[in-house]
Amino acid sequence: MEPDNTDTHHWHVEAVLEKWDAEEDHLAGAPPNEVVREDGNLLLNEGITALLNLLIGASETAFNNSNSYIGIGDSTTAAAAGQTGLQASSNKTYKAMESSFPSISGQTVSFKSIFASGDANFVWNEWTVASGNSDSSDNLNRKVAALGTKVSGSSWTLTVSITVS
Repeated sequence: MEPDNTDTHHWHVEAVLEKWDAEEDHLAGAPPNEVVREDGNLLLNEGITALLNLLIGASETAFNNSNSYIGIGDSTTAAAAGQTGLQASSNKTYKAMESSFPSISGQTVSFKSIFASGDANFVWNEWTVASGNSDSSDNLNRKVAALGTKVSGSSWTLTVSITVS
């Protein structure tokens, strides 16, 4: 009898939040004042469907530079697979990708957005990667984590890296 070669898969997500107290320091290339790392997330049902549609060439919005956004909100509602975006009622912001993102290296795709001085100045408790700039877009995943409170004048960059193996 041959050994069981059952397929297994791994979905590993790391989010790295770099915080600059002053936006001009970020623009000048200074190192961040703080770096926060968070592992894990929940893949949302609508994100799974989007991935499967893209896999078979069905009609779907691609998670490319023109369409991908990272969303930030202040909700602490636990992540659930059936959710369709951020759960915050009003404090939420979706930011477009930086020019060379998303990018792929090996089996890892990375998404990166910069939240400048006037963006998302509230408590950061949740994030998502979406194929558009609102909750009505397909949200790939959602993570609830206390990341801090962003204030005007600061600049924060969130990079979400997803490795599939």
